[in-house]
Amino acid sequence: MELRELLHTTEAPEIIGNLDIPIEGIHCDSRKIEPEFLFIAVPGTQADGHSFIEKAIEKGAKAIVCQTLPENRVNGVTYVRVKDSAETLGRIASVWNGEPSKHLTLVGVTGTNGKTTIATLLYQMFRKLGYKTGLLSTVCNYINDKELPADHTTPDAIELNNLLAQMLNAGCDYVFMEVSSHAIAQKRIAGLKFKGGIFTNLTRDHLDYHLTFEAYRDAKKAFFDGLPADAFALTNKDDKNGGFMLQNTQANKHTYSLLSLADFKGKISESHFDGTEMSINGKEIVTQFVGKFNAYNLLAVYGTTVLLEQDPDEALLILSTLQSVSGRFQTFRSPEGYTAIVDYAHTPDALTNVLNAIREVLSGKGNIITVVGCGGNRDKGKRPIMAKEAARLSDYVILTSDNPRFEEPEDIIRDMAEGLTEVSPQKSLKITDRREAIRTACLLAQTNDVVLIAGKGHEDYQEVKGIKHHFDDREIVTAIFNENK
Repeated sequence: MELRELLHTTEAPEIIGNLDIPIEGIHCDSRKIEPEFLFIAVPGTQADGHSFIEKAIEKGAKAIVCQTLPENRVNGVTYVRVKDSAETLGRIASVWNGEPSKHLTLVGVTGTNGKTTIATLLYQMFRKLGYKTGLLSTVCNYINDKELPADHTTPDAIELNNLLAQMLNAGCDYVFMEVSSHAIAQKRIAGLKFKGGIFTNLTRDHLDYHLTFEAYRDAKKAFFDGLPADAFALTNKDDKNGGFMLQNTQANKHTYSLLSLADFKGKISESHFDGTEMSINGKEIVTQFVGKFNAYNLLAVYGTTVLLEQDPDEALLILSTLQSVSGRFQTFRSPEGYTAIVDYAHTPDALTNVLNAIREVLSGKGNIITVVGCGGNRDKGKRPIMAKEAARLSDYVILTSDNPRFEEPEDIIRDMAEGLTEVSPQKSLKITDRREAIRTACLLAQTNDVVLIAGKGHEDYQEVKGIKHHFDDREIVTAIFNENK
């Protein structure tokens, strides 16, 4: 593809050199540059791509896209100055792959909690409706039945467009995608055409990156601001930020709610550990999901399905057959008669939602023992809040290690313990070894009790000092149960 064609969706205030040259590949990582490639220099959180322009040229780059032109320029290399090279990267990556999102029905899901569940259930829904469907999620990416590992909630722009192109080539009609605040802020979704956007809720998260809640909120809103007029925007009316997301969007506006009038209105009739009985727009269904937070997720899935012009009654029928996402309120029954629940809840709000769901089902007939930790090198401010919420809604709490990354687990636990100042010492324990913490919780549990193991959910590793060691909460629980048979 010629450079001129690659840049046809890009505004470039200054161009030095020839645009009519063939380009054999594109990349923003100088280490992956090959002869005749285009290198896009993007300022990053760890390093600035502009520092690697010379290296990229040494490796054979024939064209450079950058925000600041280098003082020393090489003859025979074309330089393209743009206002925002991160956004330009997304647009170029899209064009390089044939602008796949324009030929797919692409729906993005954003918010603090519920993204993975909603995106995955929509993938399941449309597969059951008979469509070839793609999924881009935290847990796993899918191209129809083909499973591809996922390393990030939203891949970088080059990988993302490559995956979308693969989905298009595989005949996919629909693609459902988690859209993280990082991806929005870093312009990884630039150049994509969305048919719809879903907002779940907004609570404290990722302040290590965004620094303020307002910046985090505004990153989410930018996704809806960018939706085209022929798209839909579906938001949670019961979240105070739901209306804020819709303020400046050109998309068709729709809402879902459990508490007030909305386009998609739900009401919970009964909840237990096997599922929930609820109504949606006046029609009763029995689902395999537990808790109010999952009722909101199901409303979003149903609403999106209807907005994508599928039969409402068929959507309700399929909704009742859908199953929980791996590591999301995943239930295990012990031989001793207590229940263990593994959940990805890693924010105060998510933890509160899960614990409230458990309390609703238990109705005082058993105790809740919560095992919880916080990730290292992330927002430290939420650590005491997590511990405080766990203690407030549990009968017993065990603080433990999560993914300490490059921090000492004991330091993280010490930060969390600051939220336990009003908690009786007899109500809490600190056990650094996560395996032992889970085992202790199971030893404490009696018939009808619930052990909640929060924070890691689907993850099958524990990251310590930059190394990922195999560790799966679900495997630990199963092994403990088998020991006691």
